[in-house]
Amino acid sequence: MNQTASPALRPGTKLAYLIIAVATGLLMPIQSRVNGALGVQLDDPFAAALVSFVVGLVALTLIHLVFPGPRRAAQSIPRVIAQRRFPWWYLGAGAVGAFVVVSQSTAVPIVGVALFTVSLVTGQTMGSMVVDRFGFGPAGPRKISALRLIGALLTLVGVLWAVSPRIITDVELGSLLFPMIFTLIVGVLMGYQSASNGVQAQAYGNPLTATLMNFVVGTLMLGLILLVRLPLVSTDGAFPTGWWYYIGGLLGCVFIGVSAFMVRHLGVLFTGLCMICGQLLGSLLLDVVVPTAGSQIGFATVAGTVLTLLAVGLASVSGGGSAKTRRR
Repeated sequence: MNQTASPALRPGTKLAYLIIAVATGLLMPIQSRVNGALGVQLDDPFAAALVSFVVGLVALTLIHLVFPGPRRAAQSIPRVIAQRRFPWWYLGAGAVGAFVVVSQSTAVPIVGVALFTVSLVTGQTMGSMVVDRFGFGPAGPRKISALRLIGALLTLVGVLWAVSPRIITDVELGSLLFPMIFTLIVGVLMGYQSASNGVQAQAYGNPLTATLMNFVVGTLMLGLILLVRLPLVSTDGAFPTGWWYYIGGLLGCVFIGVSAFMVRHLGVLFTGLCMICGQLLGSLLLDVVVPTAGSQIGFATVAGTVLTLLAVGLASVSGGGSAKTRRR
């Protein structure tokens, strides 16, 4: 697998990419709220995840049919796979996306948004650092400098601080251990997902096509799981009539597509840190504009979010360029 370094970004371009990545991260808490509500209505998190993926797959298919660029890139998929432009297991990124949606519908009702966010973000940071260091992404291995490592650690501190009021009020943490570990593992795999999508986007020549493959794989996997589970689960749920219940898949398209584009230019770790900032800002905005029964906005929430933003700024100016060694 050939991996080449991306050209150095000018400060203005890097700032623009940073803003786009943070803005894209804003979509994650909205998607979590939508998919969680859909899961409650359908009374099955896997069914909700499948609906979300089918909506996204339909939208991406229409885009590839209508626009020449994505259509040409989609036509190259069989050739790219046959030529082994990337390891076959990179296609598993779609399965990770499916489990992200499932975790939104299953873990949040059990552990709450606070602990879910801590577990997911911790996993994201760990996974992004590993795949960046070992070069699973399209830019190859990237150095993890001391300042960049400090920035990643401060991100975790900021997230913990932001959600600390809710963590303190949660008792019997032992009973929450399994869903937290599940969410942590999903978060770690999100680093691999971002790297795999970036490599696929480079191979196909279009990040939308990498996103399409994500939704194809994720939809097939969720469909099989649902068929196996169908005789064992209740079918009392009903499809809601509100249009907003069905936008989770569209938000996922944007999130995955932008991530696939950004990791080539910013690296997996820095892209992940920017999107984590967006997740925190989005959660704050949702709790202020559309609060739920468990919403808590206080000094720790705001201060933790600010600390995370500063940590991303530190990671941005600390280098983290590509390692000299390249795979040929």
